[in-house]
Amino acid sequence: MSATASTAKVSRTPRPRQSAPGIDPIDAAIDTACTELRLPSIRDRYADIAEQALRDRANYKGFLLDLLRAEITDRDERRKQRLVRDAAFHRPKRLEDFDYDKNPHVDAVYVNNLANPAWVRAGAPLVLVGNSGTGKSHLLIGIGTAIAEHGLKVRYTTTANLVNELAEAHNEKRLSKTLYRYARYDLLCLDEFGYLNLDRTGAKLLFQIFTEREERKAIAVASNAPFSEWDKTFTEERLCSAIVDRLTFNGYLVETGNDSYRLQSTLERNRS
Repeated sequence: MSATASTAKVSRTPRPRQSAPGIDPIDAAIDTACTELRLPSIRDRYADIAEQALRDRANYKGFLLDLLRAEITDRDERRKQRLVRDAAFHRPKRLEDFDYDKNPHVDAVYVNNLANPAWVRAGAPLVLVGNSGTGKSHLLIGIGTAIAEHGLKVRYTTTANLVNELAEAHNEKRLSKTLYRYARYDLLCLDEFGYLNLDRTGAKLLFQIFTEREERKAIAVASNAPFSEWDKTFTEERLCSAIVDRLTFNGYLVETGNDSYRLQSTLERNRS
């Protein structure tokens, strides 16, 4: 073999790796890059957006802007869904599904204003009061859902579950950690407030939650008992007064009345 032939053999450039039949190598590279950069919306939608850009004769900047807007929009939607999921609502409820015609006691304008997170950012309290079946939990969850969809951290629980969790944490010497975790939520939604009689220890533990959040982080409670009957839940008069004070100072109040919506719906179904 001649020297020339040997040199040519050594310097020969390797052929590029071929993509699988039917797969555009550029599409494959874009898909890989989007995966590595964690841009799932661009990966899923860039082909459709590229076709639209060609039809609209968009320039490169316009095409890039459309890609970025798609990613931002979808990322925002995923974040909303995650925040609603993390709130741990025990069932899905939305304000737009509340039947105001069947509960005229509830002011739709007033309630819909509570979907605006301004009061939550101000650390204000909210109390929903009314008999069982009047829509308190629906409104509480609906408001909480709206606040979460505005990008704030929300947590939903029943009062009994919270007190039990605090008591367990207290017994296991990790109360401070639990209080800190609850203090991080922008809005704490407490359902079934006033449904149980708390002993002195449970009442004091719950009071710590209110104290930690006072005028800093918002709290919303749904109670089937008017304020005048809260002494049945908090048997110590001074403690009861302090809790009422924290839940009413610069706060919001929604009264859902006494007529059960669930009972009314059942009676209407039976009549029909």
